[in-house]
Amino acid sequence: MEREAQLLCAAGGFGRARRLLAAASWLPCVALGLALSSEPLLTARPAHHCRPDPALLPPSLRALRGPALLRASVPRLGPARAPSPCLLLRYPVPGARPSSAPAPSGTRPCTRGWLYTLPAAGLLRSPVTQWDLVCEDSWKVPLEQMCHFLGWLLGCVLLGTGCDRFGRRAVFVVSLVLATVLGASEALAASFYALLALRFLHGGTLAGAFLALYVARLELCDPPHRLAFSMGAGLFSVVGTLLLPGLAMLVQDWRLLQGLSALVTGLLLLFWGFPALFPESPCWLLATGQEAQASRILWHFAEASGVNPEDSSSEENSLATELAVLSAGSTQPQYHSILGLLHTRATWRNGLILGFSSLVGGGIRASFLRSLVPSEQAFYLPYFVEAGLEATASVLLILTADRCGRRPVLLLGTMVVGLASLLLLAGAQYLPGWTTLFLSVLGLLASQAVSELSVLLAAEVFPTVIRGAGVGLVLGAGFLGRATAPLTDIHGRRGFFLQHVVFTSLAILILLCVLLLPETRGQELPQSLEDADRLQRSPLLLGCPHQDHLPLLLPSHSE
Repeated sequence: MEREAQLLCAAGGFGRARRLLAAASWLPCVALGLALSSEPLLTARPAHHCRPDPALLPPSLRALRGPALLRASVPRLGPARAPSPCLLLRYPVPGARPSSAPAPSGTRPCTRGWLYTLPAAGLLRSPVTQWDLVCEDSWKVPLEQMCHFLGWLLGCVLLGTGCDRFGRRAVFVVSLVLATVLGASEALAASFYALLALRFLHGGTLAGAFLALYVARLELCDPPHRLAFSMGAGLFSVVGTLLLPGLAMLVQDWRLLQGLSALVTGLLLLFWGFPALFPESPCWLLATGQEAQASRILWHFAEASGVNPEDSSSEENSLATELAVLSAGSTQPQYHSILGLLHTRATWRNGLILGFSSLVGGGIRASFLRSLVPSEQAFYLPYFVEAGLEATASVLLILTADRCGRRPVLLLGTMVVGLASLLLLAGAQYLPGWTTLFLSVLGLLASQAVSELSVLLAAEVFPTVIRGAGVGLVLGAGFLGRATAPLTDIHGRRGFFLQHVVFTSLAILILLCVLLLPETRGQELPQSLEDADRLQRSPLLLGCPHQDHLPLLLPSHSE
């Protein structure tokens, strides 16, 4: 690991070239955030009621029009006397004694479809309104949501493994190509089940592009800047999330919105598809023994940062000398599988803990949102509150995670999640409204911070040779937690309560496990499984001699 650190330092450290590339990697996050956030808009269920059918009314009422026809056809529910969403009034069959004012004798299902209160989430046309995914077919909406999240999970696992085998750049470019094709295909989907399959695959490709970009960005940064650049990318992703409702109001059709999202994803290929803006990670190339490709990239970094690769001093060797020494070893690429974790107890344990914390952070989010906004018809409030709290969590992590350390902040966030969830479970019906609101916002903010910090800590704990697969598993665990949220729509209140209890219990159990995690603040990224275990046993700060604020402390070889 010290050899790779010295090479990066000899290439200019975190100089101008690496800074510009890391900052440029923020811009694709806007497009990815826009595409990944489209699920709530496409599945927003507007207020609706049955379309009146005059043929079912008695002859004396068939001439009614407008509100009078609606009152005679659709039953009213609740104190607000809102039209029933799924029922029509049933009238008795005309008998021998005609009545001038016949009374309804029951209800029946809709016969002529539904009328919707539009626009819904800015859209005049959505999959819900096009295929009438309400009433008897309302179960299809949570099914689509769950499939989309599971597609994210599959993409993180498979494409994360691809990052370790084929490289970060290759997976990013291939994922963008597939995401563009699948996004355009969604806009042309002819049936709901075709859309279901395309959403599943599209979510996987978007998650793969996000994961490859995340890992490559992290490996570009030096220890003091990893947190800021990772959380900065999260802020740009929030920008894409906030832009999406505005685009929906502009186009007002879900097919046009999906086509526009595919166009934006395709435009990324025109810029970040070129090696100049997205080179292969030199850390991964060095860790897998591909010195020839790594030397070209490091040489470019040195020249772009104003460092002469041929220059040497009494304190350190030149980049050319360092590369020559490294190239004297094995020239065959050496790839590793995620199964190698089975032989490294410390790294395997850390990944398991971070996977469960990510699972809880993603899964319990729906419980806090449900407590914050009980109405199923509300869209803009939970959407913008969640996006705003995600940005707030990123800013708080920038301010605290480097100052206090990753592990204490993750422990505090998990503790806040558990306490807020317990109080909402035990006393929601006894607490005043403002207390429930405060606990919901606080719990949602803490769960966002736990999710983001779990992924960052996983990227710093897993070695380079399996970092893509390791981070993919942790990130996928968060998506798996979010995939359980649509189940509450199927099972109703009982399912919501059970889900809340399960994730609260997991949050309390993880509190003790977080104490077993290592502190990664200020450490160089481990390159191999042996480096990861050595850092777990004796963590030391690795620095770059080109930077005055980082001392050069090499690991001990006494082991």
